[in-house]
Amino acid sequence: MKTWLGVFIIGTLAVSAGAKTKQPNILWIITDDQRSDSIGAYNMAMTGKAESELGYVESPNLDKLASEGVLFTQAYCNSLACAPSRSSMHTGKYVHRNGMYGFRKAHQAADCRSRVIQEVMLENGYLPSMFGKPGYYIFDWEGYNQWAPLGFYKPWITNNDLQETDGSDFWFNKPWGTHNGKGMVLGDEEVFRFPDGRVERYWKSRADREITAEEKAHREKIETELDILRSYTRQNPDLILGGVSPAKTGDTLDGAIVKSMQDYLKNAGKKYTAVNGDAATGPDPEKPLFIHLGFVFPHTPVLPTREFRDRFAGKKYKVPAYDPKEEELMPGSLKDLRNDMDFSRMTDAEKQQAIRDYYAFCAMGDHYIGQAVEAFQAYSEKHKQEWAIVYLCGDHGWHLGEQGIEAKFGPWFQTTHDSIIVVSSDKKKFPAGKVVHDWVEYVDMAPTFYELAGIDASTHPGLDGISLTKTLNDGPQREYVIGEMNQVRGDRAYLRCKDFAFAFRVRPFWGKPGEGYKPGDKIRWGLDAKPEEVDMSLYDLRIDPKERVNVAYYEPYKELAAFFRNKLGSIVLGDGRVECDWTKENEFTVSDFAKGAHDRKLNIPAKIIPKPQLPEEFAALVK
Repeated sequence: MKTWLGVFIIGTLAVSAGAKTKQPNILWIITDDQRSDSIGAYNMAMTGKAESELGYVESPNLDKLASEGVLFTQAYCNSLACAPSRSSMHTGKYVHRNGMYGFRKAHQAADCRSRVIQEVMLENGYLPSMFGKPGYYIFDWEGYNQWAPLGFYKPWITNNDLQETDGSDFWFNKPWGTHNGKGMVLGDEEVFRFPDGRVERYWKSRADREITAEEKAHREKIETELDILRSYTRQNPDLILGGVSPAKTGDTLDGAIVKSMQDYLKNAGKKYTAVNGDAATGPDPEKPLFIHLGFVFPHTPVLPTREFRDRFAGKKYKVPAYDPKEEELMPGSLKDLRNDMDFSRMTDAEKQQAIRDYYAFCAMGDHYIGQAVEAFQAYSEKHKQEWAIVYLCGDHGWHLGEQGIEAKFGPWFQTTHDSIIVVSSDKKKFPAGKVVHDWVEYVDMAPTFYELAGIDASTHPGLDGISLTKTLNDGPQREYVIGEMNQVRGDRAYLRCKDFAFAFRVRPFWGKPGEGYKPGDKIRWGLDAKPEEVDMSLYDLRIDPKERVNVAYYEPYKELAAFFRNKLGSIVLGDGRVECDWTKENEFTVSDFAKGAHDRKLNIPAKIIPKPQLPEEFAALVK
């Protein structure tokens, strides 16, 4: 254990005017909670059929995009929720090396700070801009609870800005008024905007009094009109998992996100008023663009417009198999996590609606992606500039009944897996119609952008990723993928390889550094505690690809589980682990007792790999 006091001092690279014209415009698209099987091109690459395993999907624009470039079918996130996952992308570092494990604001004042992609792009002649959901929770430090955006993205037009405009279809969880003039929030409400200008709102909760029968009746009326389907979770029973948007296509939150980008591109070299009412300046045509487009779909609330919902009306879906026996072998914290997000309690009709509306919402998102891509390519061609598009399908995945849940946060395939499409005007870099099944990770985003832009990656120290072009041209670069998150039922790390999926709790604490413990306290707990205490899960993908039977504590697999625990624990706990109390200006530790453990090789001793087998009483689950 040691405290790292070094400070990176990075000089700004000079970029000549001549070099700038050769750098391509880059559009980076991220969606939120999107499964890859919502894309027909992905399904074709994996199964030869456009439909997902569950049923009908619709994605003409993404199918076209995939046909024009390279589809990476095996992309894995490095954390199980949006904020830490996006932080890993923006910093190019695993969360155990950037210290951003969950939904906690990080800042740039600490000496362990990580550079971010947009910072490096700006230094190298690019104009970084952001439209939609940023989600990476990294701010400038102005004292605790005084956070400011980093300032590298300009314009900076967020989904929160746009949700409050008339161009969006909903406005959720906003305070309405004060109490006794003391600034007390009265409660949470949901607000819907209709095409005729009607605005309907109702209380979800009140802090000062009970919700009246009349108010409850009004809520029920609106929910019936919009066919609202809510979750059955202990953690959040109000999640909207299905329904219809009150707006027309184009006038939703994601539609407003696209319009904000289109307005920016239409106003090259001009000042204009952005869709959120802010004064903005369009791009300088003499400089290359780095546009980060963050869609909100298909994150809850799942509300496709009537146009897209009607396209899926009557479609019948296969609900993923789930048996309560699966839970018997889950360790305690995973069992609790599964129960928090229970999908199996829904009726058959509700399950069908949830799946159908999810895929319809993805189809609507595909429509918006098509509009964004068209505007970006038209701008680049108008100004005779090269371009590249990097589309990341989901900041992580989403379950639609697998493991009996509709959610994320678990170490299973449906949360950790997704895909990437890269298209370039230079087909020598990313050939049209190419499919790559080698494994890549989200930390690969940063080095990929730097290679596209011709930027020396050494200007961003500590990068953990590998450029996608290296995987494309040279083949497999890793034998496993890893990730971690310290939110929702404990701090859990995971490792996946071709034949096995492993996860366990690496820290004994339920909070974050500074919440009852100091950074670095009990750093070896995940390696030294008793096996039963660390809540291991191990799935033998050779015979159990759906991850239904946990064999971590099954005698034939105990040595293998111990191997994975030591391998993964050494990586995330002892190979450059950063733990920072982000509520303080500069309080952190770096742990390197196992430096070099992350070598991307497994080298599992053959003698500890058992023949594929399951406990007899659970074997029927995988047949």
